[in-house]
Amino acid sequence: MTTKDDLRRIALSIPGVVASEKDDYSFSLKGKGMIWPYPERVHPKKARVPRYDQYLFRVADGDDKEALLMGEPEVFFTTDHYNGYNAVIVRLDAIDEDRLAELVRMAADAAPLSTRSRKTAL
Repeated sequence: MTTKDDLRRIALSIPGVVASEKDDYSFSLKGKGMIWPYPERVHPKKARVPRYDQYLFRVADGDDKEALLMGEPEVFFTTDHYNGYNAVIVRLDAIDEDRLAELVRMAADAAPLSTRSRKTAL
């Protein structure tokens, strides 16, 4: 089980990663968002509320996203809102620190890439 403080420590240990000025628990690399708290809609008429036990992590592409979602559904999930985007939602309480560090490195590697999935013609 990991926490937002574990995530912060690991993310900021990667050269070039910075915390957002607005939220000390959102992270970017070279101006590109890579990890941020899941903004949950708790009421249809109110603003979304950041959840600090679930985070969005950028992934390289749709194939990586699908592999994570299929391989570890207890850790990763998505919502309709994020369909078509190269990001997965991670439950921090479902992973250990080593796995979290691996995910942070993956997000940093994917940070310069677009979050929008591209459709390829067959």
